[in-house]
Amino acid sequence: MQHPINILERYWNFTEFKPLQEDIINAVIEGEDTFALLPTGGGKSLCFQIPALAKEGICIVISPLVALMKNQVERLQEQGIKAMALTSGISSQQIDTMLDNCIYGNYKFLYLSPERLQQELVQDRIKQMNVNLIAVDEAHCISQWGNDFRPAYKNIMLLRQLQPSANVIALTASATPKVVEDIIKELDFINPKIFKQSFSRPNLAYLVLHEDDKYYRIESILKKYTASSIIYVRNRKLTLEISSFLEKKGITATYYHGGLPNNEKDAHMQQWLNNQKQVMVATNAFGMGIDKPDVKTVIHFNLPESIESYFQEAGRVGRNGEKAFAVILKNNSDEQLVKNQFLSVLPTIDFIKQVYRKLSNYFQIPYGEGAYSTCDFDFNSFCKTYNFGNMLCYNALLLLDRTSIINLSKQFQNQVSLQITASNSVVFRYLETHHDKVLIVKSMLRMYGGIFDHDTKINTLRVAEKASTKEVVVISVLKQLQKDEIIALNLSKTDAQITFIEPREDDKTINRIADMIEQQNNLKKLQVNAVLDYIKNDDICKSVQLLSYFGEKNVNPCGICSVCTTTKKPSKTLNTKTLKNQIIELLETKDLSSREMISMLDYSEKDIKDMIQMLLEHSIISITKTNTYKLFHK
Repeated sequence: MQHPINILERYWNFTEFKPLQEDIINAVIEGEDTFALLPTGGGKSLCFQIPALAKEGICIVISPLVALMKNQVERLQEQGIKAMALTSGISSQQIDTMLDNCIYGNYKFLYLSPERLQQELVQDRIKQMNVNLIAVDEAHCISQWGNDFRPAYKNIMLLRQLQPSANVIALTASATPKVVEDIIKELDFINPKIFKQSFSRPNLAYLVLHEDDKYYRIESILKKYTASSIIYVRNRKLTLEISSFLEKKGITATYYHGGLPNNEKDAHMQQWLNNQKQVMVATNAFGMGIDKPDVKTVIHFNLPESIESYFQEAGRVGRNGEKAFAVILKNNSDEQLVKNQFLSVLPTIDFIKQVYRKLSNYFQIPYGEGAYSTCDFDFNSFCKTYNFGNMLCYNALLLLDRTSIINLSKQFQNQVSLQITASNSVVFRYLETHHDKVLIVKSMLRMYGGIFDHDTKINTLRVAEKASTKEVVVISVLKQLQKDEIIALNLSKTDAQITFIEPREDDKTINRIADMIEQQNNLKKLQVNAVLDYIKNDDICKSVQLLSYFGEKNVNPCGICSVCTTTKKPSKTLNTKTLKNQIIELLETKDLSSREMISMLDYSEKDIKDMIQMLLEHSIISITKTNTYKLFHK
């Protein structure tokens, strides 16, 4: 057996482990059931990858995140390690071959979604594998009190029956004490080795700033700290708006959301990773598996939906150990906005039944059938067809996904079908004068035999690969061929795929999960209230508040958060008369904005704003059309 440090150096080019990694790895190699609670950036994946490489056999990794599975498999393959992932949209025949490879092909890692464990074929083949370890990633998903509870995680117990001699490692970056207890119980651990790294990040300043003009604040933060940054926003539209705003202000920025084509996602990601762009403006679809050490600021433009998700997103900052900032910007309307976004759109059981029935009808799934059928899904078109509100419908689909009725895979792609309507001779005469289209048309002819006879579904990405060009070029050529009456083209865009996991039983299907949905809705209310408590509490150190949420006690104030820095400042006795006179003196010279006065006066922002408000109320000053202040008599 190779020594763990040699494996680390050979495949990852590191010469030492992060805190707790080596202890966890040794416990796993010794065959112990192991629980690892490591904050974001703590190096969780190596805790199961290195033991699996050290021992004979294959490691089965359970993960709910398709993107993360693909990312880890690609990284392992790049290092010459044989790994595969069984994601949705793979045919039974392909699964059959892939599982055979796991048994006979010296593969070291098989990544599975928990839903796959329900398939008899998968269960039968796992019995035949030489499994050296079972790794449960995002283990908090097994707890009904976890941040992203997925009932399918309870299927993991099957693995313990199929491979009773294999030990299990559970890994998570966000778990309260109640969730930790639940994970250990659900995975049937006996005398587990438990490793918990403190969630404390001494170099990270947690700031909660009240700001009516958030655009101004992000501009000033990013001009002060010019290193790499992430701004998290609520929706796709804001990613574009804020990145465009920053570019106009001379701050390089790009954007990322779930609806971008994969090639654009990759391009934008590389621009940011390579520091060609200072700022990544993104929805919460961004960040999983990203380990960029020099991120200086993470700014939440909108309130996060839970402390768990906030801690993970904020944890992407300052991994190089230098001082860094996790900022939440809030204003008076945010509390209502977060309630509207996450609480007022919690779907009822009846609404979920309605969405499920309509979804089955939309894809013409017969009663009692449909299990493991995958369909391209245009969410906006679905909502429009049945007159569903977007947010309410989306939350209903998320609950159906979380409770393993469906699998909702968010991915943008072009959906194309076409038929060549011109005759063979006309097509080839056309190509004689349109040389730029020859390779693409000939590639399609070779790939799709019946393209002259009937409407044929086309994989534009594969056509592009065969013709050695880009997918956008293929789409452009197809549009021109339609215009020139060579083909009849059906081109639409899909931003997701739906896989039906259970056979259709309408209300019966939903009745089985009704109690679970109610519990999840209640949990969401508790999580949103915890966020509101966090942003409102200006008496206790922000770091202490976060660490207490995750069960850490007797923690000292950090000294650098927005609470500590306010209380730490030498108390300047507020002399309201002096402050009032100083503001009046400034305005006698010229009209000024509140920002200009804050920069010129040696008082806190709050005290200056309060005084401005008082002077307005007493008609000593007035506000101009350009939002500056002037003396009333001027």
